[in-house]
Amino acid sequence: MTTLEQSRKLVTEIPGPGSVELSKRRVAAVSHGVGVTMPVYTARAAGGIIEDVDGNRLIDLGSGIAVTTIGNASPRVVEAVQAQVADFTHTCFMVTPYEEYIAVAEHLNRLTPGSYEKRSALFNSGSEAVENAVKIARSYTRKTAVVAFDHAYHGRTNLTMALTAKSMPYKSGFGPFAPEIYRAPLSYPFRDGLIDKEWATDGELAAERALNIIDKQIGAANLAAIIIEPIQGEGGFIVPAPGFLPALRAWCSDNNVVFIADEVQTGFARTGTMFACEDEGIEPDLIVTAKGIADGLPLSAVTGRAEIMDAPHVSGLGGTYGGNPLACAAALATIETIELDGLVDRAKQIETVMKDKLGRMQADDDRIGDVRGRGAMIAVELVKSGTAEPDPELVKTLSAKAHAQGVVVLTCGTYGNVLRFLPPLAISDELLTEGLDVLAEILAEL
Repeated sequence: MTTLEQSRKLVTEIPGPGSVELSKRRVAAVSHGVGVTMPVYTARAAGGIIEDVDGNRLIDLGSGIAVTTIGNASPRVVEAVQAQVADFTHTCFMVTPYEEYIAVAEHLNRLTPGSYEKRSALFNSGSEAVENAVKIARSYTRKTAVVAFDHAYHGRTNLTMALTAKSMPYKSGFGPFAPEIYRAPLSYPFRDGLIDKEWATDGELAAERALNIIDKQIGAANLAAIIIEPIQGEGGFIVPAPGFLPALRAWCSDNNVVFIADEVQTGFARTGTMFACEDEGIEPDLIVTAKGIADGLPLSAVTGRAEIMDAPHVSGLGGTYGGNPLACAAALATIETIELDGLVDRAKQIETVMKDKLGRMQADDDRIGDVRGRGAMIAVELVKSGTAEPDPELVKTLSAKAHAQGVVVLTCGTYGNVLRFLPPLAISDELLTEGLDVLAEILAEL
C-alpha cells in the first residue's frame, strides 16, 4: 500500500533532473500532439500529494482532472484491484459476463437521481459514454438533432468534438464533424450580468433565451436530446443561474426530448452532492459518468430510465473493454469509500475552506472577477484590473509559478482565464490551505 508523507517538499528545481531526462525521452517517443501541463514525472501519489521521480512532493489540486476524487492509490481500491487481477483480467462482458459489471450497474441505478426504474451500460471513457448516450436518445426518440451549449466540453471523439464548443485545442483541423449538432446559449451569470443583470440571477429567463433559439432553429419535432453539464468543466466551471436547469428539464419532458446530464467531471461527490444535478432536484433521463467513478481506472457509464436505456436493439451497445473487471472492482471500492468515509460532506467542507480563502483574496484584488463552483469543484475567473476583460496571460503566469513552487493547478475556460481547483476529497485542510496560500502570494507578487 502506498504510504506517502502528506507535506509539500522541494528537493530540486521543478522540473528536476530526472523529469528533464524523461521529457527528452517523451519528445523522442510520444506524439507531439499529446500535451502536458507540467513536465514533472510521477513516481508515487497518495492523498493530496504527488511525488515525482526526483523526490519532490507536490500538492495536488487537480486530481488528474477530477479522477482521483477519493485520493490516489486509495486503500480499498488497491486491495480490490489486486484481488481481481489475481482472479481474471478480462473475458469481455459480451462474451462471458461477470458479476462485477452487474454490481456496478446496480450501484449506479441506486445512486443516480430519479426513483424510476433504471438501467446502466458501461464503457471506457467519458467521450465514449457521451457518444452512447446520444445513440440511445436517438434510438428511443427516432429523432436525430442534438443540442449542446456554449462553452460545453463533451470529449475528443468525432461526435463529442462536434458537441464541444472550444476550437483550440480540441477541434481545430480535425473536421468535418458529425452532423445534426446545434448550440444554444448557456446561463453564464458572471458574463451575462455584464449585459443584463436579470439574466445573471434569473435562470428561467436565461432558459427562455435558449429555448427560443432551440424552438426556432431546430424545433422539438426534430430534437432527440439536450445534453448539458450541470456545472461546466473545461468551459470554466460555470454554474448556471438557479432555475436554468429545471426550466430545460421541464421543456424536455413536455416535448419528448431526452435530457442528458453530462456528469463526467461533476459526479461522485465532487460538488457536495453525489451528482451535481441533485442540487436543484433535477432527474435526468440519462446521466453520463466517468472520471471519479473508479479512482483512476478507465471506466464510464450511461445510466437512465429503463424504457430509454432498453430502446437500442440487442448488441447495439457494447465494446471490447467496456466494464473491464479491474475497473469494475475499482469502482465498487470507490463507491464504498465515498459512502463509508462521508466524502459527500467532506466536499462541502472543502468548499467552505476554499471559498473563504478565495473570497478574501477577491475582496483585496479586483483581478479576481468571479469565484464560483460547488464542493471541491471551485474556480476563479481572472480579469484585467478595473475591467471584466479576460486575462489569460495572468492565469498562464500564475499557474506556471505555482507549478514551480510545487502546487499542481489546472486552467480552463473558453477565454483561457479561469484557474480551476479539483482537490482530492482525501486532502487535509492544512495542505489545501497551504496550496491556496502559495497562490495568494504569487498573485500578490504579480
